[in-house]
Amino acid sequence: MPRQDHEPPDAIARYGWRFHHVGIPTSTPRPGERSLPEYRLYVQGFDTSPYGIEWMRFEPGSPVSELIRTVPHVAFEVDDLEDALARLGVRAEISSPARGVRAAMFEHNGAPVELIEFRRRQGPAG
Repeated sequence: MPRQDHEPPDAIARYGWRFHHVGIPTSTPRPGERSLPEYRLYVQGFDTSPYGIEWMRFEPGSPVSELIRTVPHVAFEVDDLEDALARLGVRAEISSPARGVRAAMFEHNGAPVELIEFRRRQGPAG
């Protein structure tokens, strides 16, 4: 049965994923951009947007795929990245864009989707 207007998408309702952000490609420099030199990418807004909007500006020669450089993506946080990909039957390269963060991008119906896993430090047992 198709999803009803009032129902959340399966990613949330069925898989238990949590919305994390939407990444929007731009060619316009934005105040407060942060460089990710290994990706030849500048990001802005992630840490300040109350709505999870992240602007992404790519330098010429960026190794990031054209799809991600040109089409906005939605990102979800998952507890186990490999498990989430396996359940979908998706093969995707896993990268670490920041310390304690693992991410994978895949395409769904022409749109990029990002899954993110955070490796949080475990405190002492007690």
